[in-house]
Amino acid sequence: MHGDSRAFEYGWVRGIGSAAFVAGLLVAGQIASKWGLPSVLWLTAAGLLAAALSTRYAPDLAHGANSSIRKRKVIERDWLVLVRQPAFVRMVLAAALVLGSHAMNDAFAIIRWSDAGISPAVSSVLWSESVGAEVMVFVLLGPWLLDVFGASGGLALGAGAAMVRWGVMAQTANVAALAAIEPLHGLTFALFHLGCMRIIAETVPRSLAGTAQAFYGTVGIGGTTALLIIVSGWLFARLGPAGFWVMAFLCCAALPIIWSLQLSLTDMRRAQLPTR
Repeated sequence: MHGDSRAFEYGWVRGIGSAAFVAGLLVAGQIASKWGLPSVLWLTAAGLLAAALSTRYAPDLAHGANSSIRKRKVIERDWLVLVRQPAFVRMVLAAALVLGSHAMNDAFAIIRWSDAGISPAVSSVLWSESVGAEVMVFVLLGPWLLDVFGASGGLALGAGAAMVRWGVMAQTANVAALAAIEPLHGLTFALFHLGCMRIIAETVPRSLAGTAQAFYGTVGIGGTTALLIIVSGWLFARLGPAGFWVMAFLCCAALPIIWSLQLSLTDMRRAQLPTR
């Protein structure tokens, strides 16, 4: 959000969560190298227990026994309004392709690196490098980049960076090359995601913002990622690392959608201009 120093800044929340992820990943990598992969399960269990205990300190936002029923009726009524908005639909389609393309990386990057002889400790550093770049974009660089390139320009930049990233992953497991491309995660995920959030804020009525984010997150990204994880397993079994080229193709296919999204956003802004 912009223009109000007291406004909620989404990037800071995601950035802090990603920073915690980096810390946990580095610790997990070192523990796995010393005590083996089963030790990570105990570490995960401890983290989940700590999360469960911390919920007692979370504020109670319940709004009565019928709040869930009312909310469900609102969602059922409003999601049809969202799918009739061309800009929103195109943004979700582009996000499904670009953010969904991360499915193969999330599921098979460590396997790919392990097969190439990269140790768990080095793998954790590489993964942490990517999430560290994510934190930098969420907290510092992302809003500035979106101000410079615009929301749709940020989406295009993220899609282009993803094409480069998956192309390198398909070609080599050289540690130096991987170290060079892992920071692109700040563009391929964080910047793209921030761009989508800005488009929702600018184009969707405030009363529908929650429904729009839920639809974008669960249907557009969550559903597509689940499907592409299955597809990635099939691709990796048959093509090996070359399956990353398919993920690069998905990002390439997102570019014309992003272009049409820009046209929709331009038309919306023109329609909002006061007439004389």
